[in-house]
Amino acid sequence: MGKNIVLHLLEQGIEVVAWNRSPEPIEEVVKAGAIGAKSLDDLVSKLTAPRTIWLMITAGEAVDEVINNLVPKLDKGDLIIDGGNSFYKDSIRRGEQLAKKGIHFMDVGTSGGVESARNGACLMIGGSKEDFERAEPIFKAEAAEGGYGLLGPVGAGHFAKMVHNGIEYGMMESIGEGAAILKKSEFDYDLRKVFKVYSIQSIIESRLVSWTLAELKNDPNLDNISSVIGSAGSAERVKGEGDWTLEIAKGMGIETPAIEAAMKVRDTSANDEENSPNVFRNKIVAAMRWQFGRHPVKKAN
Repeated sequence: MGKNIVLHLLEQGIEVVAWNRSPEPIEEVVKAGAIGAKSLDDLVSKLTAPRTIWLMITAGEAVDEVINNLVPKLDKGDLIIDGGNSFYKDSIRRGEQLAKKGIHFMDVGTSGGVESARNGACLMIGGSKEDFERAEPIFKAEAAEGGYGLLGPVGAGHFAKMVHNGIEYGMMESIGEGAAILKKSEFDYDLRKVFKVYSIQSIIESRLVSWTLAELKNDPNLDNISSVIGSAGSAERVKGEGDWTLEIAKGMGIETPAIEAAMKVRDTSANDEENSPNVFRNKIVAAMRWQFGRHPVKKAN
């Protein structure tokens, strides 16, 4: 998504200095007009103070590592934006720590997948009004028309994105369940026709339905898609936004049966028998994840 954000910003007239651990994405964006950086030191040196640095990094320790490496190189008044899927409490902590050093911080929940990153994303923004006004030309350039807003102080952006993803998981699971019911019914549906109709002015019309249709067109029975959703069944699975949403809701005393059930299906999808009718349901969800996020999809043997 970071590469696509750079490409889109360049098309909108925003000058970008880009750095990445692997060189291939840098080479691609440099060809499109970006200024390439060989290191974080090089990145900082090529930006004019006060600098604005947008991070697109996997949530967790990697974000802290990059920020810790950046801080000694920055000046008071510089701004760091975390556009990844960080836990909102981590964003609040980072904002407080950076503020002590005079460095500004904003958290931006970025939605829409790789396609929207390239053509205009949805941005859920947390930070001060002052920093928002300063960075708004960047947000306006990257977002779809009207698809951004300051939702509150630091942490508010990633909290909104966390809940967004919890909602997303419930919606995807419902689409997968519906597709499985249709497939097993007595009517021998061509699901490509059904989802084409669903995708035009129906109540459930959505990008998720359209992405399901796109994958069904490619592979009507999803023979080449695994029924294991994401990292389900892996001992190395780390908690993500769905887990965080459930934990926060529980602490608030709010019951979340739809999101909880969707997460349980993901976590147990590796256990479904090959001939189980649940397998196609899981493949639908995995296919959607591939369509919007290019998440690794293990191909069926």
